[in-house]
Amino acid sequence: MRTYSKLLALALGFSAAGVASLPVFAKEAPATPMVAVGSQYDTTHVYVAPADVDRFVESFLATFGGQSTKQGIATVTPTPSSTSTQLLQTPVGTVSLFGFRTPIPHPFGDERTGYLVTDIDVAVKAARAAGADVIVQTFPDPIGRDVVIQWPGGVNMQLYWHTTPPNYAPFQTVPENRVYVSPDRAGAFVKSFLTFSHGKVVADDAKAPGVEIGRSGDTFHRIRIESTFGKMTVLVTDGHLPYPYGHEMTGYEVTSLSDTLTKAKAHGVKVLVEPYTSEGRESTVVEFPGGYVAEIHASASH
Repeated sequence: MRTYSKLLALALGFSAAGVASLPVFAKEAPATPMVAVGSQYDTTHVYVAPADVDRFVESFLATFGGQSTKQGIATVTPTPSSTSTQLLQTPVGTVSLFGFRTPIPHPFGDERTGYLVTDIDVAVKAARAAGADVIVQTFPDPIGRDVVIQWPGGVNMQLYWHTTPPNYAPFQTVPENRVYVSPDRAGAFVKSFLTFSHGKVVADDAKAPGVEIGRSGDTFHRIRIESTFGKMTVLVTDGHLPYPYGHEMTGYEVTSLSDTLTKAKAHGVKVLVEPYTSEGRESTVVEFPGGYVAEIHASASH
């Protein structure tokens, strides 16, 4: 009976300890079409109060460099609403910034990122086939079409398509989408996202240092994924997270963490987690004016 149970667990993609055997999923041939365009079109969705928009823009660009598109006022949801909208493009990551003048329609504000796709209808079909739930059906916006999906584990993302294809320069360093999921849904999330993104697991550490989630002395399960959409770090935890862990949606890679923090502090950025080093990476967690929390990291060799 014990042998049968072990074989069944392995067939389902789990180890004897009940933890998803994630690299197995990476070997499966994707059954969906490729819809990704490039990591430079992956934006973090940041919502701040209208009064904080200009302060956030100034602080974010002073910290990372780059520029902003002209601010506009638009309806970016399928139901009536009004927000300022602009794109902040830096060498290390892009932000879609919203300052809603009206109450924010549900479930907007929880979609964390936007991924550009080659065809919105094909992408929706592919996402569903990979196991995603479409929580906001496809709708038009002023420059294209959008949809909001949810992956196993409750991870919301927006997919978007532009009527006129955008043309952005590649990043200097590709940011990481930081996703927190439970052990119960980690296997399903990774399998679904790999199928959709045609990505691969590049690192799978069942005992990553707990200092990376504010729990020095503990360990947790960390998976790193790379695809045409960009980088993703999946943090599999029990949810016992000290603040601010779990609030940061994106990790930005810079050349010098100390230089970046000097610029950030000079422009109103609060350091929430003092810099620490773990497995070759020096990291910190900060809060920008308006409340946006982000991880910033650099190679410890610099």
